[in-house]
Amino acid sequence: MAFIDIFIDLCMSVERETVHDLIHEIYSNLHHIISVMMKSMICDYFSQRVILAARNADVDEINNNVLQMLSGDVKIYFSADSAFNDAGVANDAIPKEYLNTIQIPGMPLHQTALKINCPIILLRNLDSHEGLCNDTRLIVTVMTERVIEAQILTDTHIDKKAFISRVSLDTSMSAELGFILRRRQLLIRLEFDMSINKAQRQSLDRVDIYLNNSVFAHSQLYIALLRCTDCRNIRILLLLNAHQTTSNIVYHEVID
Repeated sequence: MAFIDIFIDLCMSVERETVHDLIHEIYSNLHHIISVMMKSMICDYFSQRVILAARNADVDEINNNVLQMLSGDVKIYFSADSAFNDAGVANDAIPKEYLNTIQIPGMPLHQTALKINCPIILLRNLDSHEGLCNDTRLIVTVMTERVIEAQILTDTHIDKKAFISRVSLDTSMSAELGFILRRRQLLIRLEFDMSINKAQRQSLDRVDIYLNNSVFAHSQLYIALLRCTDCRNIRILLLLNAHQTTSNIVYHEVID
């Protein structure tokens, strides 16, 4: 691991070193903007901007903060969680309350809060022919008790409407839980902010990068910086770091 200097023009000033400032740098006056925009303009707005963070805990925190800024009523979707052993036999000894707390990368959360016009991202392939693939970005247009309607924001199926319902998803043994967790939930997460790993196929006009926690994998910093089509539209928050430096992990043996 080495340290790299970040070009000072990309960094937020040391006087503005909170995540709240970062959010308002890219989603300033969100409540008013969305209230006066037509639907097509809202889709364009969210399709061309995002915050990136290295770790899922930071992603979830920022997403929840930005959701509160968005106008409209919030609707919460809860998962149905259960545990099984390797033979597929239900294990009722594990409390549901504990199962609900488990968070695993690539799986939906037990509690998913949504609002109309909030951006979301798919966590699995649902229907590739209809453009519903892993990492597809959408915007919520209708919420019912068991199904949401959303509009695709990117790729060849842009503007197409899709219906997303709850799906059962099992963890693999590599999750090292000691049992198989089956979670029935909408296979989505909020997407005001996304992890750097999730952003690998994205091309955006505006990108803010939150480096409260430094990158932890090969080429993550490079991937984050490359998501933006114009370097003048990148802003980086190096929390409590006045020297504009961050760690950069590169496996030179891979390059060589």
